[in-house]
Order: sequence, then C-alpha cells, then structure tokens
Amino acid sequence: MPALNFIRPFTTRVINPVTRRFAGHLPGFAILVYPGRRSGRVYRTPMNVFRHDEDYVFALTYGSDVQWVRNVMAAGGCEIEVRGKTVRLTGPRLFVDPKQRLMPLPVRFFLRLTRVTEFLSMRRAPSD
Repeated sequence: MPALNFIRPFTTRVINPVTRRFAGHLPGFAILVYPGRRSGRVYRTPMNVFRHDEDYVFALTYGSDVQWVRNVMAAGGCEIEVRGKTVRLTGPRLFVDPKQRLMPLPVRFFLRLTRVTEFLSMRRAPSD
C-alpha cells in the first residue's frame, strides 16, 4: 500500500479544490473528467500525468482501489484537460512496475520513497 494513503482525505477536501484552478494548464498536470459509475455525476480531479510514447501514464499514489480509477475503468476511458485543451483517452490499463520505468527520473525518486508501484495508462481516442 502506498505511504501517502493517510493524507488522502486532506488532499480531497483541501488540495484538490485549489489545484483544480490551474492543473489543466501546467506541464505535468491535468484535470481528469469522468462520470461516476452509479450516479453519472461528472467529476473533475486534478492529477499528475506523464507522456510515454503514445501513452498518458498516471501514477496511482493512493493505489488502484480508489473511486476515480474504478470510474475510469468502468467508463473505458475519460477526458483530460491538459495545457488548456481537452483530450479524450481510452483503453485504460492497470499495471504494476516496481521500478517506475515510465516515469521521469525526478518523479521516480518520489514514487520510490512513497512505495508507489501501480500505474494506469491510456491512449488518445482515435477520433481526436
């Protein structure tokens, strides 16, 4: 289990509302836009995202058993707002990589310290 799980409630209630204002415009950040599995409500969650070849890769700092991951998997994708543009992503794939090979070098250091080994990758939808 990732070491950051204890901070999740604080992040959800305090950090996310603040970062939601700028995350869609800064490099390395995006706003995930996805529907709830049961409610159909549209959620907007600020996230770090990294490109690796054709993939958009998300480090699952709270693990894969969180609501946004379940929602994206159930929907078969999501949209992200990145650098002021909306990109539709599809084909979510969960994977484990203890060496964090797809992450930039400085990010790997942080992920190792916090024991993050789970990731989610998606590709741009063909119509985009």
